[in-house]
Amino acid sequence: MKTAAIVGGGIGGLTAAVALHQRGWRVRVYERAPALEEVGAAIALAPNALRALRTLEIDLSDLAAIGGQGGIRRPDGTWLARTDIDAVADGIGDTILLLARADLVKRLTDRLPPECLVLGATVAEVEQNTNAATVRISGEDGESGEEQATVVVAADGIWSRLRPLVAPHHSGPRYAGYTCWRFLTRAPRDGFTPAETFGTGTRFAIMPMTRGRVYCYATAVAPQGERALDERAELHRRFARWHDPIAEVIGSVRPDEILRNDIWHLPGRLPAYHRGRVVLLGDAAHAMTPDLGQGGCQAIEDAITLAHHLAATGEAADLRRALRAYTAARRPRTHAMVRRSALTGRLVHLKAPAAVWARDRLLWAAERLPERWFARGIAPIHNWHPPSAG
Repeated sequence: MKTAAIVGGGIGGLTAAVALHQRGWRVRVYERAPALEEVGAAIALAPNALRALRTLEIDLSDLAAIGGQGGIRRPDGTWLARTDIDAVADGIGDTILLLARADLVKRLTDRLPPECLVLGATVAEVEQNTNAATVRISGEDGESGEEQATVVVAADGIWSRLRPLVAPHHSGPRYAGYTCWRFLTRAPRDGFTPAETFGTGTRFAIMPMTRGRVYCYATAVAPQGERALDERAELHRRFARWHDPIAEVIGSVRPDEILRNDIWHLPGRLPAYHRGRVVLLGDAAHAMTPDLGQGGCQAIEDAITLAHHLAATGEAADLRRALRAYTAARRPRTHAMVRRSALTGRLVHLKAPAAVWARDRLLWAAERLPERWFARGIAPIHNWHPPSAG
């Protein structure tokens, strides 16, 4: 039986596990954390990711789509751009769903036999030969072991320990220059309109979720590694004077429910996403800033594409062809996403007054264009379709 050792139990790794398991592979997911849960974080599933997950028959029918009016505001509440989200959804051919990452993780793990998940396990070494890859694992209890695998899927994130096996000369992640706070909380009492608010080197967003909750995220240009003793107090300091209901949602969350992470990305193009029997997936291959909301979506695309190309492999030559086809399919698209996301992040976080004024005027002018024009502009992000078995 063909076997896959998947290193990393995030969205991309779990999607790959489900996709390969459904194609008859024996899979093991090795995750260093003792539990697959990330409190306070959400993921937006754009049309490209939704199409991918539908191939696995993941049920998302209970989730409400983001719809109605949305847009971009100034800190004083003035609208820079208003968007009819439903019209944009019609233009891109599908909707966008927002759900807690932990919820998506559960929907994926429910499709896997329990023995597929190995938690509290670190892959210490991978040794390759002609016939298989040997994966050496160390556990939290100090015990170690090893397993043979047909292929090793490195889905271990931006700080991937396995990336050097594929791209030994790559310089690694680079700090994007800003930090990010994320949290889930109850919806504001008096309602709200979904929006991102752009300041000077700062941003705050409130997005609707199911069950009366909202997902909030904020970003700010900041020195790498800077932290506050109380992150809620820090959010209040930076954003409480902005328009309603920003102060309300900040006040409704406990400090320990707020995640703060510096934003890093992976600039430059890796020469390939595979080498030998090791293949990179998600942030390990193409970590991007969150400014397009596509990091998780691209990992899901990776997983479905990889499983498609691995489905018919038999001999070692088949595996080499499959991994070359995977690299050829994913590398140009994901590299374009990394560049476009980084550019968007730089525009959002402008600090020079003249540059901020020009950005805001551009957004104001773009708001006067028909929604179909906006949909056409973002179509390259969302118009991906899963590879056909034919």
